[in-house]
Amino acid sequence: MIDLNKGKKDFTNFLKEHGQRLTNERSVVLNRILSCAGHFDPDSLYLQIRQTGLKVSRASVYRTLTLLHKSGFISIVGKTDKGTIYECTYGIKHHDHMHCIECGKVIEFYSDELEKLQEKICKKQGFEGQSHTLEIRGYCAQCRKNMK
Repeated sequence: MIDLNKGKKDFTNFLKEHGQRLTNERSVVLNRILSCAGHFDPDSLYLQIRQTGLKVSRASVYRTLTLLHKSGFISIVGKTDKGTIYECTYGIKHHDHMHCIECGKVIEFYSDELEKLQEKICKKQGFEGQSHTLEIRGYCAQCRKNMK
């Protein structure tokens, strides 16, 4: 479970370090992202916020997402014809993704073996990795079944 107060404090500190402040609109976007699970795109996030009766502009959602991405609170899961898909990474254990190119389903997974292999490759190359994103694109079991 994500600690919303800690998240708000950490994001406020990030903004201060970059000469900005936590506005009401930024706070609304942050709270929505920290309290929801799964993947989201900017437009659906905007509509979800508006449906709760809270006021936020579409432009503020996009600008806040840019700041949240820079701060490491969210990461890009992928890009589709509908736009960029994000997920909250603040307080969430690292994982990777499999993306079905037929139906768009995203399957999250974690592999200790892959993590160790990446570390081994970095060490061999004299590279100090800080983060990574792995996305495997292909067909999920249901789409493969439907293709037969």
